[in-house]
Amino acid sequence: MQRCLQIAQNAIGISRPNPAVGAVIVHNDIIIGEGFTSVYGESHAEVNAINSVKNVAVLKEATIYVTLEPCSHFGKTPPCADLIVKHQFKKVVIGCIDSNSLVSGKGIERLKNAGIEVIVGVLEKECREHHKRFFTVQEKKCPYIILKWAQTQNGFIAPKIKNFQKPVWISNQYSRQLVHKFRAQEQAILVGTKTVLDDNPTLNLRDWFGNHPVRIVLDKDLKIPQNLAVYDKSVKTIFITDVKNVYNSSGNIFFEGIDFDQNIAIQICAILQKHHIQSVIIEGGTKTIQTFIDENLWDEARVFESDFTYENGIKAPILNGKMISAIDVKNDTLKIYTND
Repeated sequence: MQRCLQIAQNAIGISRPNPAVGAVIVHNDIIIGEGFTSVYGESHAEVNAINSVKNVAVLKEATIYVTLEPCSHFGKTPPCADLIVKHQFKKVVIGCIDSNSLVSGKGIERLKNAGIEVIVGVLEKECREHHKRFFTVQEKKCPYIILKWAQTQNGFIAPKIKNFQKPVWISNQYSRQLVHKFRAQEQAILVGTKTVLDDNPTLNLRDWFGNHPVRIVLDKDLKIPQNLAVYDKSVKTIFITDVKNVYNSSGNIFFEGIDFDQNIAIQICAILQKHHIQSVIIEGGTKTIQTFIDENLWDEARVFESDFTYENGIKAPILNGKMISAIDVKNDTLKIYTND
């Protein structure tokens, strides 16, 4: 199951909206096949694992390990449970049960009815953690929300004043490359108006391979000039504005309205659900990030702390969360928090 989790990492960022499942096939204590979920509409992990086995005749004597309960319904592809039954596997070992009502328990039932031994709950905590984006959408009807910012050692997120329209880097080049890896893993990235006006960010991938995230831009009064990078139409971009400012969507540019006098974060989450977004990195400034903290709508925070200080500046968000790790990235420290 640890190997399943290891290879399942390869599917993060490419399999959505399907979960990033890993599967391993064992015969006579030897791994003879393995696979992870392909891009949406293509093969699931179990199919890829079975297709990697040279001699399928031995599958009826083999065990297949999967991080998540095999699907039992027809979607873009046929049910994986049916394929496992077809090959008459001896045993199926499952990390955790799928909470999707179309699947939950039904895949296990189908396997058992076919006379296959089924073991459930192996490394269940680790498998649920791996599938956290999928489970958050299924169970909370809300995307998995990651807060991300860099701050100085004395808690400033940016200088008070600057006279140029580009980012001021607090973190080092290795931390910035890691941020692009994060962007490749998540489906969307969200910033506020001030960040766009101050920095003119592209919000895409440059230092890591993968799919560009959907750009979400908060712009209540539509103050952002259309010659800035977020309007370049290179990727899907959703502008969240006041309801009276909503324009017709065109091409890759979408406009959605909310009431900025009410809880903003929960309205934003509803829009992300509407656009089938499973996970989002909030990379905005202090005001935008603090909005999600104050409304208690966040799952994880990743804070890069540098080894230098500002005499004065814009204060970083105030976070109440449990720090679960601190990782040195050369002269930076990446602190990861969860919202208990």
